[in-house]
Amino acid sequence: MAMRTRSELTVQHPDAAGIDIGGKSHFVAVPPGRADTPVREFGCFTEDLHAMAAWLLALGITIVALESTGVYWVPVFEVLESYGIAVVLVNAHSVKNVSGRKSDVLDCQWLQQLMSYGLLAAAFRPPADVCALRAVSRQRDTLLREQARCVQRMQKALTLMNVQLANALTDIAGQTGLAILRAIVAGERDPQALARLRNYRVKASEADIAKSLEGTWKDEHLFCLRQALSLYDTYRALIAEADAKLEALIAPLRRAQAQAAGAQSKKRGGKNAPGFDVREALREWAGVDLTQIGGIDVSTALKVLVELGPDLSKFKSAKHFCSWLGLCPGTRISGGKRLSGASKRIPNRVARALKLAAQGLHHSQCGLGAYYRRMAARLGKGKAITATAHKLARLVYAMLTGGEEYVEQSQAQYEEKFKARTLNYLQQKAKTLGFDLVPAAV
Repeated sequence: MAMRTRSELTVQHPDAAGIDIGGKSHFVAVPPGRADTPVREFGCFTEDLHAMAAWLLALGITIVALESTGVYWVPVFEVLESYGIAVVLVNAHSVKNVSGRKSDVLDCQWLQQLMSYGLLAAAFRPPADVCALRAVSRQRDTLLREQARCVQRMQKALTLMNVQLANALTDIAGQTGLAILRAIVAGERDPQALARLRNYRVKASEADIAKSLEGTWKDEHLFCLRQALSLYDTYRALIAEADAKLEALIAPLRRAQAQAAGAQSKKRGGKNAPGFDVREALREWAGVDLTQIGGIDVSTALKVLVELGPDLSKFKSAKHFCSWLGLCPGTRISGGKRLSGASKRIPNRVARALKLAAQGLHHSQCGLGAYYRRMAARLGKGKAITATAHKLARLVYAMLTGGEEYVEQSQAQYEEKFKARTLNYLQQKAKTLGFDLVPAAV
């Protein structure tokens, strides 16, 4: 086996500095001999950050390494970047401190030394316009979670009053459920009158709904129900504002000459999808329609683009992209033996969205659905979800980097291709053993 050799350490960035980020102050280390005090402490106020940038420029610093500590690093990153200094954001878990006593001074000096030898890899950070979209999208996700909690509180208040509306309706936050809840809060107690608010598409009959609306109607539980419904309406209005903000931020990013629109996708993303035409906006922004991939709806495509942006050139290949997502098999090897092949546990929002999309391919009749079912039968559902999400990530990378539309493969085409690949493998295996593979006569 050929052994890999490491090259000798050489100084690659002689004008590098290291910054230890803190909540109240930041410690900055520069190469020895650049200043009388190679380590200097700066405050966290905006005036102090500008003074830090001016001091680094005066010493001839061109690149800075800083740890991603909480969100304290964001103002430092933005100020230094505005001064033209290259900033390398480093994961704090991947930077090991020197042995001995730990202090802020030692941390920034260790960062400066590692950066000067080129031993630190920059973390991925999208452009400023994508960061603005990402912040609004994450705020919208927070509002959706809080809105779901309000629905749970309304359900709890109904259960305490023995109003079994959830047993008659699939979703109490739907059109019929909200109409009934608003009537209850307004003072209506007649089950027959409440049941007449039923939408014609509800499977339960008016008699079943009226039977479920017989309760105790205690005042304290009605008070909790009223407040939970008021909070639900508040979060609903805030989510609408977030949708309008997302639409306004995406509008300048749309390309002037969009490609011709293809067939309209039926995957709309559920009731939690934004209120505007997300699919068309994302297609004009990215140049491709990610919803053409099986399992990816508009919500998943929105999550991928607002977290990463359409430019994935910072990733060298699809393998690097999937490794960053934590979807690649592990390579823990010791003594020439493979210890574990489990993928890394990385809290990545894009990976989580792709895994949910892969899980939704269980009953799909496309080629990706057939791939998921084959992996599930062979490896189990957990590993099948990760493997299918890995395939989805490679497709997303190919579309965003190549700019080509995705051509969906049917289940029959996938099975025929898999059969041909298996047959070719068996023929090669039989040939190595000195046999000829002859098809049986029909």
